[in-house]
Amino acid sequence: MTASGSVEGDERLRLFLGFPLPTTAARDIVRWQEQDLGAPPRARVVPEANLHVTIAFLGSRQAVEVPSIAAVLRDAAEGVASPVLSPLRYRETRSVGMLVFADDEGRAARIAQAAHGGLGRLGVYEPERRPWLPHLTVVRFRERPRLQPTIPELGAVTMSDAAVYISRLRPTGAQYEVVESVPLGGG
Repeated sequence: MTASGSVEGDERLRLFLGFPLPTTAARDIVRWQEQDLGAPPRARVVPEANLHVTIAFLGSRQAVEVPSIAAVLRDAAEGVASPVLSPLRYRETRSVGMLVFADDEGRAARIAQAAHGGLGRLGVYEPERRPWLPHLTVVRFRERPRLQPTIPELGAVTMSDAAVYISRLRPTGAQYEVVESVPLGGG
């Protein structure tokens, strides 16, 4: 494995694939969260270390599957130029608030679709019926606060890598660890 996460044998792990947010953009998002989102009642703002654009949530998987999952991500990214994402709008579902992004030239979607197909063939993921939506979860809640924040002025954000993550649930919220990182920009 590369990066900070380590896994062993038949341990079960909560896994997902995502595009880590570049440091400058993540810091800008944190400032925006503080200024525009504030502290909604009974909500948890996503911390800087957890900011990412999800490609696919795999749920509980065996640790021995991680190398095959990482290989699918590497293959999906092969030959695709770095995705460039720009914030479009804020959206709330029943449990999260998110920033939805425009995907310049559809490169992030191309990687996501290829990853979904490869993960499906591995038998570790069932692709959703709806099209993949590039988004960044910024707040989690039990009751929808119906926020109407301004859209952060990030400009175009270039994703430099994609990653396989472990999500470890803690009383204070999920903690994410990168198990394998895949550089982007091979297009």
